Amino acid sequence: MGLDELALRLNDREYKNWLKAARCLLLLREGLHPFTSQHMKAFHADLLNQNSLLRKPCQTSCRPRATKLSSSCRPCSEWQTVILKHHRQPAATVNWDNCSPPDWRTDHWELAKAYMPRGQGKKTADQCDASALLNLINYCDCFRSVDLKCVREVIRCRNELMHSCEFCVKDDWLRHYQTTLRRLLWQFSHVPQMAAVGQQIEEMLTVDLSICVSGWDRMDSADMDGLECDSSSQSEISADLISQWEAELLQERLQELLDTTAAADDDDDTKTQDTEQLKRLGGFLQANRDLAQRFSAELQAINSLEARE
Repeated sequence: MGLDELALRLNDREYKNWLKAARCLLLLREGLHPFTSQHMKAFHADLLNQNSLLRKPCQTSCRPRATKLSSSCRPCSEWQTVILKHHRQPAATVNWDNCSPPDWRTDHWELAKAYMPRGQGKKTADQCDASALLNLINYCDCFRSVDLKCVREVIRCRNELMHSCEFCVKDDWLRHYQTTLRRLLWQFSHVPQMAAVGQQIEEMLTVDLSICVSGWDRMDSADMDGLECDSSSQSEISADLISQWEAELLQERLQELLDTTAAADDDDDTKTQDTEQLKRLGGFLQANRDLAQRFSAELQAINSLEARE
């Protein structure tokens, strides 16, 4: 049953486009993480060397609440000042509850999370997604060598992709996305890990995800007019691997929505938007029996959230 339902989903060209584009974000994360971590380690060390107060431990176990960090001790207050000083848009909302202020002194990634979207509070460095890493680059001024216009365009594309109600994108959108990713990857041509990631992304955008699902052989590349495709890059991908990718993508989106919904204030307008997207995602999973079975625990969590409304 599972592979038959997967085949039906992959028979929808625009769903396959969505799957490919979303998979590229996971690949991008793998390339960006070493780069961002290295920069934040150096940035963190520089801050500590320049300001002796930042080297002092937290005095009162300071804890933020949502976008507010008040009544903090002197060292944490100094960290807050420094974080805002190096924020490219200091007037923008800072999600302080992403961070554990007592750990700013010792953990460069707790510092990094101050420049990320909400919902990162419980995440370790390797759990942060491409959106979190791109926002870090966009907002923290320690990343001076990157063209922010490219970064912001990828963020915009990512938001359109992840906020798609039907998990579908058109061919024209995918072509623009490919061009946008190429421009971003060019910015990191000096980073060894990104070369391999760039090749994987190119292959992902042109591969035929349905060729190995029995009884549903179709070629993506045959009519992708305008989307560059190297026929030699076409390789057989097992249905099990495609299913694994799909589950990983849906799991990440589910967890993101559950985390951001839990982190939002009750009067936060974005909480309503996230809740609606969570319901739509839940409906998509329910409509596909194999996915409903795989994500039964998450669907229970969604149902519990709806029951509390």
